[in-house]
This record gives sequence, C-alpha cells and structure tokens, in this order.
Amino acid sequence: MRLLDRYLLRELMVPLLYCLGGFFIFFVFADLMNELPELERRKLNGWDIAEYYVVKTPELLANVLPLGLLLAMLYALAQHGKHHELVAIRAAGVSLWRLAAPYLAVGIAFSVALFVASEIVGPRAQEAADDVLNRYQTKLEQQTELQWRREVNFNNDVAGHAWKIGAYGLLTQEMLRVNVTWTGRDNIRRVLFANRGTYTNGAWHFSDAELWSYEPPHLDFPARTRTNRVSFPELDESPRLIKSEIKVGSLSAVRAAKRLRFTLAETLDYKRLHPQLTGSKADELNTQFHGRLASPFTCFVVVLLALPFGAAPGRRNVAIGVAASIGIGFAFFVLSRLSLVLGTGGHVPGWVAGWTPNVLFAAVGVALTWRLR
Repeated sequence: MRLLDRYLLRELMVPLLYCLGGFFIFFVFADLMNELPELERRKLNGWDIAEYYVVKTPELLANVLPLGLLLAMLYALAQHGKHHELVAIRAAGVSLWRLAAPYLAVGIAFSVALFVASEIVGPRAQEAADDVLNRYQTKLEQQTELQWRREVNFNNDVAGHAWKIGAYGLLTQEMLRVNVTWTGRDNIRRVLFANRGTYTNGAWHFSDAELWSYEPPHLDFPARTRTNRVSFPELDESPRLIKSEIKVGSLSAVRAAKRLRFTLAETLDYKRLHPQLTGSKADELNTQFHGRLASPFTCFVVVLLALPFGAAPGRRNVAIGVAASIGIGFAFFVLSRLSLVLGTGGHVPGWVAGWTPNVLFAAVGVALTWRLR
C-alpha cells in the first residue's frame, strides 16, 4: 500500500467512526420511539431494551453503513479540498480514479460486511431479538404468539407433496394434526394422517398415524394401515423449507412493497418448492430477491457518488457536505421505495426494480467523476 493510500484511509477513519456512531444512535432512537409502546407492553426493562438493540444491530446496518460512509467521505474530501491537498495530489500526476482507490476498497469491504450482516448474521440475530421480546411472556402467550402457526398448507410442486398441518411449531419443529398426500416412485398414491410429527435426525417421524395406500387395482378403496410411529424418507421437506413457506406465503403484497423482508435463502427455498410460480407472488418474490441481492452494493455506490461531490474544485463548508449527503440519501431512499412498489405490483421486472437505484446512482457518480477529470 502506498503512503498516499495510508494517508487517505487514516484521514477517513476518524470521521467514519463518528458518522457510523452518530447514525447508529439516530436509527436506534428513531426505532425506539416507534417500538416503545410494544416494548412496554412486553414489560421489558432498560437492560432488556439495550440487549434488544444490540442483537438488532445487523438489521440497522443496512441504513447505517451507507449513510455513514457517504457523510464521512464527503467530510474527508471537503477537508482535503479545504487545505488544497487534492490539487497537490492531482498536480503530482495522480488521477482522480487512482486517488479514489482506497475509498473504493472501503466501499467493497463495507458491501461484503453488509451482505454478511443481512444474510448470515441477520436471521440468527432476529431470532435472538424475538427471544428478548418474549422474555417475560407466559408459556401460553409464547405458544400462541411466537411458537405456533395454525392451518399451514403448502405444496412441494417439484416432489408432488401436499401438506396440511393443523398447527406447526416454529421453534420446536413439531406438527400437530398432519395430513400429507403424495405419489411415490412406485406410482402408488398415499395419504398420511397423523396426530403429531417431529423432525429428528434429518427426517420426519409421525406418531399415532394412519396410512391410506391406493394400490391397483383397488384405486377406489385404499388399503389402511395404522401405526404408532412411522417415517417416510421421501417426505424430505426440511423445517427451513417449511419456515420459508410460512414466512413468504403469509406476507401480503402491501407489506412486501414497503421494504425488503426476505433473505436470499428464504426466497430460494420458496422457489425450490414452487419452481413454476407465476402471477403477483412471482413478481413480489423476484423483486424481493433482486432488491436483497443489490442492497449490499449500496455501500460501493455511495463511494462513486461521494467522489465527484467531495472532490469538486473549490473550498466548501462542511455543512454543504452534510446537506449533500442528506439530499443524496433521501433521493436514493425515494427511488428505492418507488422501485420496490413498481416491482411488487408487476409494473416492471423484478431485476429492474431491484437494481435500478444502484445502477442509476452509480452511473451518475461515474459520469460526474469523469467530468472532473
């Protein structure tokens, strides 16, 4: 790493830490004002609320990292311009793109960090946040509000398995009043009725079960078999697939149009069960998938945007950088929400809705930077 790169990174780190901390506190307090009635209803004390927002940090990073990086870059570049350092660097034969190399590296690192936070750490953090929220709930309240989903019906279109579950335990991975219909490799249609199903050792085990087998030539009169415990390896729908089905299938298009709610894994799991999905649910799912995939690259895009605004000739007040970051962030937020609505409604393809904000703002940043050369 050249001396110039180390100097630019060192001058960026201090405002970056301040900006990240400031935006994190801002979003925590904004979310706290919105969630305070619910937190009080669940009887959480001050330590519980602090723990709740610690484990909720990965969710907040989607807003904190891009805005913090944008403002920190505008501030750092404004300070360099104030002391004519950018002019001296460029007069020494360093191009603007070479000067931007350490900033682009930071943008890539932040994009990777945001992807890890949202797709790997985020789901576990959400479960931990739910545990804190329900810490003082009674056992009955937890069962009705957190653990159980009633009347879960879904089809595995690939394998031809139709599941009807009276109640499904999200945490215990347990089924009550199970009915499964499928056709095996031997072309025999089977219908299973069971009072309970549990997932252990990578397979579903059903208890107090009755199996109806429609074997030729008696297709109208199935052979019935009762057993205390039975397992069918071909019924290989994992709890993760079922959980994705519940989460994606139960979300309305209105809620999906407001923000990105599904991880990439949840979307792919749902598509695995429904590969021929069409209509409004397909539009909603494609938009969520591409929006989620494009979201981490926002950190890289803000570097491309901050470069021409911060490196423009002339001395500017720091307040101008703050105003510019707020304006850019607001414009990006509006375009992202508009794209999400259009994609969810089927007015534009999902990949267009998901990638348009990033591509458009990145193109603007590159074009403006090119003019500065």
